[in-house]
Amino acid sequence: MKDEYHFSNAQRGKFYKPDLRLIPPVRIDPQVLDFLVKRAEAKGTTLNALLKKGIELIEAAY
Repeated sequence: MKDEYHFSNAQRGKFYKPDLRLIPPVRIDPQVLDFLVKRAEAKGTTLNALLKKGIELIEAAY
């Protein structure tokens, strides 16, 4: 590291984005992921579409 740093030309908040949404990684067991991917392929859809449909079904139950 340097002994001193020069910040006279720095801009506060230059990279700040108030509407930025951070999406954390989701950890899924390999067996669960394999099952869901096979299910999606069997239905001719994507894993994302399969999960969205699951959310719709859960919401409809409440």
